[in-house]
This record gives sequence, structure tokens and C-alpha cells, in this order.
Amino acid sequence: MAWTAPPHREAASTLPEWVPKPTSTTSYCADICAATGKVLSRHTAYDATLTHPVLAACEAACRACAEECETHASTHEHCRICAGACRRCENACRELAAALG
Repeated sequence: MAWTAPPHREAASTLPEWVPKPTSTTSYCADICAATGKVLSRHTAYDATLTHPVLAACEAACRACAEECETHASTHEHCRICAGACRRCENACRELAAALG
């Protein structure tokens, strides 16, 4: 799961200058991934008109998160780990959408 932002604005202001963009990107990605997981795990009838856009949004969010984290991966281990997880999720969303047709 992606790292989430500190709960208070004051806590965020103590972080290095480069952190706000990755923080918001990973937070959006985490929220979209969680929503995608909920949609995909429902025990109701499959609805391609909803599933495909949700998977596309998750794929896009994971791509954006991976790209952002990759810019810091050489100097921050947590960014390298996050980028890898996001790339795996991006690929899984793309593969599932293709498999569902």
C-alpha cells in the first residue's frame, strides 16, 4: 500500500520540499487502488461499463505514482519500493482489463 500523507498540514510542512507532490500522488494512488479493490471484490453481477473505467483509472494512478517515485528511487529506498509496487499494480490492472475483454 502506498504511503499516506501526514494527517495535519503542520506535519506536512516539516517534510523536505520535494515531498508534497509525491505525497499527494501516492495518496491519490492509494485511494484509487482501494476503491478499485472494493469494486472488483463485490459479489454482485459483473458490469463492464463500470469495471473497465475503474481499472483504467487505477492503471493511470499507478503509472503516475510510479513515475513520480522513480524520480527519487535512487536516493530513497521507500520510493524505490513504492515505484515497484505501483508498476506491478499498473500491469495487473492492464492485464485484468485485457482478460475481461
